[in-house]
Amino acid sequence: MNNLITKYRVAILTSHPIQHQAPLFQKLAKRPEIDLTVYFCWDFGFRKESYDSEMGRKLKWDIPLVEGYNYKFLKNFSLRPSSGFWGQINPGIIKELIENKYDAVIIFGWNSFTNWLAFLTAFIVKMPVFLRGENPLSQEAFKNPFKLKIKKIILGWLFRRISAFLYIGEENKKFYQYYGIPELKLFLCPYADDNERYISEAKKLKPKKLIFKKELGIDSKNTVILFVGKLIERKRSFDLLKAYELLTKSSNLKSESFSLVIVGDGILRPSLEDYAKSRGLKDVYFVGFKNLTELPKYYAFADILVLPSGVGETWGLVVNIAMCFKLPIIVSDLVGCGPDLVKNNKNGYIFPSGDIDKLILYLKSLISDTRKRKLFGEKSFKIIGNYSYEKNVDGILKALNNNLRLL
Repeated sequence: MNNLITKYRVAILTSHPIQHQAPLFQKLAKRPEIDLTVYFCWDFGFRKESYDSEMGRKLKWDIPLVEGYNYKFLKNFSLRPSSGFWGQINPGIIKELIENKYDAVIIFGWNSFTNWLAFLTAFIVKMPVFLRGENPLSQEAFKNPFKLKIKKIILGWLFRRISAFLYIGEENKKFYQYYGIPELKLFLCPYADDNERYISEAKKLKPKKLIFKKELGIDSKNTVILFVGKLIERKRSFDLLKAYELLTKSSNLKSESFSLVIVGDGILRPSLEDYAKSRGLKDVYFVGFKNLTELPKYYAFADILVLPSGVGETWGLVVNIAMCFKLPIIVSDLVGCGPDLVKNNKNGYIFPSGDIDKLILYLKSLISDTRKRKLFGEKSFKIIGNYSYEKNVDGILKALNNNLRLL
């Protein structure tokens, strides 16, 4: 019997160290079947404080992002490093792929010059390319028809040459199917965050729920509605604030019975704060940006998570985290994770984006029913167990094994 383990030399190309990717890279590196090298195109939020234009502030992540796996920062020749197409110009990826002869290269997305350099290099040297994108099909209809035609031509050319597609959820799978990708090239790698860490934090912090509420000045009896994210247009935080305002005027809900906590910074923060102040809204707390070690306590004392985003919310990882804390979830129908993580009237609700009346209806349902919140939260916890890094590793190994058979 042959007990030898097939060893794959795998490269990953991604933009910069990202908090929810690092644990995945660590788990991949621990697998005996994988010899991993991760290439970064720039050092945003890693070596020093970096300016985030959407949040309007500098930030630096406060947990290790490059420990436990081999990595290399490619020299970036862009005059303005960013997540945009010309913000990553790293010709060094050509030499790396040619010299190292990887069994496969996993490329995160296609919206950068460096990614296209990697695509073309891999195609020339006949190296299998695995693509991991985030695009949900539901948002394609909102795009300019002419640009969509051009996109179909470009992506059609690219996708025909890709060996495997690592889809993150149902809407992302439908996106690839819309572009003609057959089932045999599709491998589930569900969008995940660090479930282990957040479940551990939940066990530790939830008993301190009343202490955290008191620190912020929230009445111990109040139901806490939580929003976490950048305060920018696509997150539609104003929809939630307006819904909260109308809730406070509701005949069957007392304003003192619930609070709204908004975690995050962004260009809309002054407008949101001015709106709340001018309308005399009570129990609205703007706590600003919170780093990765600070965030868990806000989920720990929350009772409901709301993500009302519009076009551009390709997934919504705050939902994953909230489910680790056994929270019921309310999202709009344009939030990419909705079809995967939110089951209507089982662990939360999905409302039409921009429909404030429907959002209010669902908030009332959860605010007024403690038992329902508990049942929904338990269901959330069960669902999120299937959206883990282990499932990602399984998907990548299936893609590698499948391509080995085809070679």
